[in-house]
Amino acid sequence: MKDYKMIPKITLAVLMGLGVIVSLLFYIGGTSGSLEVAGDFLDIPKFSDLFLVWNYILVAGVCLLTFGVVVWEFVKTYKVEPKKAIRSLIVVVGFILLIVVCWLLGSPEEVKIIGYEGSDNVGFMAQLSDACLYLTYILTAATVAALIWGVIHTRRLK
Repeated sequence: MKDYKMIPKITLAVLMGLGVIVSLLFYIGGTSGSLEVAGDFLDIPKFSDLFLVWNYILVAGVCLLTFGVVVWEFVKTYKVEPKKAIRSLIVVVGFILLIVVCWLLGSPEEVKIIGYEGSDNVGFMAQLSDACLYLTYILTAATVAALIWGVIHTRRLK
C-alpha cells in the first residue's frame, strides 16, 4: 500500500522537472531570429512552440482531471445521497452555462497583432481567446469575492 502513496509525489516531481526544463529552454534556449516591431528588433525564442504545447498539455490535463473528479464524486455521492448529488450537479451545469455565455461574448473578428501573419487570430481561435479571457476575468472576480466573503463570514462567526 505504501507504493501507491508515492505515485502523487513522483508525478509532481516529474511534472515540475519537465516544467522547469521547458521554461529554461524557453527563456535561455536562444533565439531563432528577430522581428522588427515599431522600429525595435525583438528576439524570437527558439522553443516558443514547445513552451506553448507544454502549457496546452497542462491545461488539458487539469481540465480532464477536474472533470473526472467531478464525475467520480457525483457517482459516489449519488449512491448515498441523491439529493445532495443533484445539487452538486447544478453547480456543474452553472459552470457549463458560464462557459457558453463567455463563448457567446467572444468575437470571431480578426485581432490585429503586430508582426503576425498567420490565420490563428481570426474566426474560431479569436473567439476562443476572447472566451478564455472573459472566463478568466469572471472567475478571478468570483475568487476575490469568495475570499472577501469568507473573511467576513469567518469573523462574524467568531
